[in-house]
This record gives sequence, structure tokens and C-alpha cells, in this order.
Amino acid sequence: RPQDVIGLHFFSPANVMKLLEIVRGKLTAPDVIATSMALGKQIGKVAALVGVCRGFVGNRILAARTAQANKLILEGALPWDVDRVLYDFGFPMGPFAMADLAGLDLGYDPKKSRGDIVRDKLCEMGRRGQKTSAGFYNYDPQTRERSPEPKVAELIEACAKEKGITRRAFSDQEILQRCVYPMINEGAKILEEGIAIRASDIDVVWVNGYGWPLYRGGPMFYADSIGLAHVVETLERFRAQDQNDFWKPAPLLA
Repeated sequence: RPQDVIGLHFFSPANVMKLLEIVRGKLTAPDVIATSMALGKQIGKVAALVGVCRGFVGNRILAARTAQANKLILEGALPWDVDRVLYDFGFPMGPFAMADLAGLDLGYDPKKSRGDIVRDKLCEMGRRGQKTSAGFYNYDPQTRERSPEPKVAELIEACAKEKGITRRAFSDQEILQRCVYPMINEGAKILEEGIAIRASDIDVVWVNGYGWPLYRGGPMFYADSIGLAHVVETLERFRAQDQNDFWKPAPLLA
């Protein structure tokens, strides 16, 4: 009975986070969708209807930002630089503080790890995030207050050297654009593919599930506020610099 199959994707911690992605299949019946949306409301969640793809809407966009954040630290920024810029933009925390909170060993398998990425190297050192009082940052066991760790900076620099990456300085503006514009671009692809029905649904996901600053309206609203032509122009500039189709603007944006 494929018409009766639907997914309810809660966000961690599920007793606190408001977002609930309602994941419809190709054949899910309208009454099943309506029932699920009503259930979300009944249990105090903000329900957003999404389609099936890797990561659905929220985590698919997060993956694009994470990829660039990890690239930035190899190319010259440090985790606390990236986190500070995104915090100043309005997020409650940056990607590396968030990774420490979730646990760096989430998805880490020592049997399969080749130890060639920063996260795996940190896990091998026993630095697995807040739960071990050490990850990208050091944490006070009592207060959980974080502080930068020089050894992590040294590890990142060594990893970049191994990969033959020449490090350089980054402005706050470039860090912000490198993290946020891929999110906008991925959102445009999601919209074009029909994974989300409306741009506002993507904004609802990011405001209620990932701490996107409410006063900036969500990634798609923010794109409109700064101008789509500016976003496309910046993506094309990064594409030329990086020689990488990761930056190719989504057709809907272009």
C-alpha cells in the first residue's frame, strides 16, 4: 500500500526542536499527508512537507555548508574564525561548535577510517566533542565553556600540507559567502526538483530546525533580499577561482 507510506523526520533533540519534516513518497495519498500535517500540529511541531532525496531538505542543505566549512579550514581559516562569522550573522553556533555538540564520532567508524580528514584525526586523538571535553575546541567539564586549542590549529595546518594545499587569509565576508551561498544554491536545486513545493518551506525548515536567524527570514528569503543576480555573480566568481562545478549556479537561480 504505497499510498499509505510517509516519513516523519524529527530533529535532535526531538523534545525541544520544533521542526518536523513530513516526507512524502511518490505515491503517498493526500489524506495521509493531511493526517501527518495535522498530527505534527497536534504535538506542537512546525511541519514542513518535503520529498525524498538524500538528506531531505534540511540536511541536504547542511551538507553543502559543511563541505565548504571543512574546505575553508584547510585553505587557511580556523574553526573559530568560521564559527565566529556565522555566529555574528545570527546563528546560535557555527558548524564546528555544532559538530562538537553532536559528537565528532557521529558516523565515524575506526575500522573504515583512513584518517585523512580533520574530523577522523581528532577522533583518533580521543577528541570527540563536548562529551570528551575536547573536539575542535577544549571544553570546561563543569561549565562546558569552549576555548580554542592550538594543537587543533597545528593539526589542520599539517593536514593541509599533506594534501598540498596552500593556505591563505580569508576576510569575514568571504567566509560568510563561502558558507551561506552554497546553501542558497542547494535550496534552488531542491525547489527546481520539486523536493520542496515552495521557497518558504525551505525557510521554515532552516529557521525551525537549524537556528537560521529569524530576522533574516531563511536562506531563500535572504537570497531575495541580497539579490539573486549578486548570488549568481559570486557563485560564478568562486567557480572560476576554484575550477570546481560545486559552485555552478542552479538553473533556477541563473
